[in-house]
Amino acid sequence: MTDSERPARRDRTATDLGGWLLLVALGLAAVALAGTPAGGAVPPVLAGYRFAPSPWLAAAAALAAAAIGGQAVLARLARRPPFIAVQAVAYLAALGWALALGAGRRHAPANPVTGGPLGYLHEFVDRNAVGGRPPGAGLLLWAIDALGLPGTLTVTALGALTVPLLLGAARNICGDTPARGFAPVLVLAPYGALVAGATDGVAAALGAGLVAAGARASDRGRTGWPATGWALLAGLLLGLAALFSYPAVWLGGSVVLLYFARRRAFLNLATGLGALVLPVVATAGGYAWTAGLVAARGSAGPALWWGGIGLVTLLMLTGPPVVASLRKVRNTPGWPGLVGAGVAVAFTVLGGFAGPDVATAWLPFFGWATIAVTAPRTQAGPPVPVPLLLTGSGALVGLLVAAGATA
Repeated sequence: MTDSERPARRDRTATDLGGWLLLVALGLAAVALAGTPAGGAVPPVLAGYRFAPSPWLAAAAALAAAAIGGQAVLARLARRPPFIAVQAVAYLAALGWALALGAGRRHAPANPVTGGPLGYLHEFVDRNAVGGRPPGAGLLLWAIDALGLPGTLTVTALGALTVPLLLGAARNICGDTPARGFAPVLVLAPYGALVAGATDGVAAALGAGLVAAGARASDRGRTGWPATGWALLAGLLLGLAALFSYPAVWLGGSVVLLYFARRRAFLNLATGLGALVLPVVATAGGYAWTAGLVAARGSAGPALWWGGIGLVTLLMLTGPPVVASLRKVRNTPGWPGLVGAGVAVAFTVLGGFAGPDVATAWLPFFGWATIAVTAPRTQAGPPVPVPLLLTGSGALVGLLVAAGATA
């Protein structure tokens, strides 16, 4: 039986939406029954929701309508603009989405470096214990202050780079058509409400960049020094991501899996060497990454509690597309990204690193959790339409999250 003779598989969008709503309802009920650990703020929808929209939400809603409408027009006209144009427009739209959702509510943290950066590195482990982050975010905020740049806008603009970088990785790994369909899902993701001013968004951009570089390194037609150079860049970005987020290191596992899947395992050597450069430099400056990792680890009990809350939050903030993505993970060549993100989340929970800030701490993994949303319905099957209904549903979730305030 040929592909044309096989019965077409029915659209599962309604099932994905219903499954997501059911899982979220069960998760919220479990949080309500179990309560939340003391000592931290959880997303408003988990701590007692009160609808209190800001005037900027109208702009966010208009942007969402324009993005979905524009994508629908392109699909109807069968137009395929240059991919670099898709990336550029997606970046600007994602930046606008994050700023509009976070306007008046989210700001970049204050610069924590009181002396010089070397003194900050020397004293970092002693001053930052359980639940802390590596010093990269603090050094970034110090540099932004030193340059006189607006903190919230700069941090958000850097975090929004996650979208074009992840799209580049998706195109290389999954193909051009799935990557184009993935663009509106990323742009209007519900977790955009948390990107504004979040230094974890910068870690997400570095994570997307390292996988994109690893994908280029392992291209079928790229060998020799060009491949080695891209693999080395992936390692450098991995080392830099390690200075922003401890769990983000596990995204390096996505690159390792990708190299093995493409039978380019030797590139692991260049990536591994590159990953050591910046941590070694930081050690020479007085900060030992392993010591910081040990100091940031909390006790297992509260971490598991926060990890459960974090999983509910992840389900909410990735929106309905995450259900379709998990359902089709076997059908996409992008599975290394999703597996790497899953390992990172498991490491955070089981390793005792989950805390009250788990919603933003997992920003580097949210995009990868939805990478299979545009995968074919069957392995090597025909492309699926752009998931506009799932995208619009996710945008609505983002608007509701941004409009929430603790009761």
